[in-house]
Amino acid sequence: MRTVDVSEISQAVRRMYLEMNVAVLPDVRGAVEKALADEASPAARYALSQIRDNYDVSARTGLPLCQDTGMAVLFITAGQDVHFAGGDLYQAVQQGVRDAYRDGYFRKSIVSEPLFDRKNTGDNCPAVIHLSLCPGEKVHILAMAKGFGSENMSRVFMLAPAAGEEGVLNAIVSAVRDAGPNPCPPVIVGVGIGGNFETAPLLAKKATARPLGVHHRDERYAALEKKALDRINALGIGASGIGGLTTALWVSAEYAPTHIAGMPVAVCICCHASRHGEVTL
Repeated sequence: MRTVDVSEISQAVRRMYLEMNVAVLPDVRGAVEKALADEASPAARYALSQIRDNYDVSARTGLPLCQDTGMAVLFITAGQDVHFAGGDLYQAVQQGVRDAYRDGYFRKSIVSEPLFDRKNTGDNCPAVIHLSLCPGEKVHILAMAKGFGSENMSRVFMLAPAAGEEGVLNAIVSAVRDAGPNPCPPVIVGVGIGGNFETAPLLAKKATARPLGVHHRDERYAALEKKALDRINALGIGASGIGGLTTALWVSAEYAPTHIAGMPVAVCICCHASRHGEVTL
């Protein structure tokens, strides 16, 4: 049995959100640089250069990559031999988010009630927390700052098994086509296949955090990712929606077992900033 003080969790969460909101990850920057090198359209090249320059300004000044500093979403996998001490784990995570958004002067974007009053909570909490258990004595945290320009464009499709691979590809491409310029392309597309109505989107969201350039370990799903990326980029939406060769930087797919009568497909669209971080304690 290993004891972890929840203050360590708060500190790790705070640190990740302070970093991810101002510093783009190297794989994302590399993908944007490649898109810029490959692009033929002057307008699209300008848009991509502005995205790259924005990364530089954020790194130099510590200002956020985007004015929408996102809703905090965290996937926590805790070893079943870990004992959390010093307080409530959930509250410790919320405190880490609260501290980061205060100390970083990030925009607070969460309302306490969604339909009528829509009053801002003032601290970007509550965060969305997904907790799961695994064997061992370690704690892994995957944290995301999910802006709603892209979140609003994400979709769930409840397909029949007979839809097959072509049906899945059509769903992925139609989600990106319908999104158009709204999610600030070039985008990163996460796809969750299988599970059920509530778990397919979790697969898709976690898929957006896979390093760009890394395909699925199953060659069939890797081929699906490649086909989807080619079809998305053939749409011609392009950077900032003004046309060009790169509408998406990458497509990552994950799957889970599902019911014999269905084939859920979730498409999580993420903007090019792809703000996430992870730590193992």
